[in-house]
Formats: sequence, C-alpha cells, structure tokens
Amino acid sequence: MWIIFGAIAVVATLINLYMYTVGKDYKLAMAIGLSFTALTLCSEYSLVSQWVNVDDWAALLDVVPSMERALWFLTIVSILLNIAPILLEGKGKK
Repeated sequence: MWIIFGAIAVVATLINLYMYTVGKDYKLAMAIGLSFTALTLCSEYSLVSQWVNVDDWAALLDVVPSMERALWFLTIVSILLNIAPILLEGKGKK
C-alpha cells in the first residue's frame, strides 16, 4: 500500500509544481502531495509493525535500516518541493 501512496504523493507534487509554473491555483495539489506523503509514512510504519507482530526479524533487519534513510530523504524532498511554490511566491511579492 505504501507504494501506491508514495506514487500518488509524487504525482501530486509534480502536479503542484506544474500548476505553479502555469500560474494556476496549486494549493490543493500541494495539500494532496503532503497528505499522501504522510500516508506513505504511516503505511510503511504499519508494515513494520506487522513484521514485529509476527516476529519476522529477517525482514526487519533486511529492510528497516535502508528504508529509514530513504523515508527521511524522500519526506524532506517532498516537503521542500511542495512548499517551494509558496516560498517562491512570497519571494516574488517582495
């Protein structure tokens, strides 16, 4: 499920940036992008929780260390890309 949420977050972020560049209202796409980023993180956390509940330590040891770095990086990038239009818009008004 986290893959689907992540893909929707990426598409919404791209739509957000596109809407900003063509001068249309981008705020709904921004909210959707950030919301699906949060849902991706929650879904990934649920998957890890399931592995803990069934004592699947091999999966945890195999996936969690690399996914931690990836999720931190992708979340920061998602936040920065989604708020970039607001920052650029504010900079343009000054």
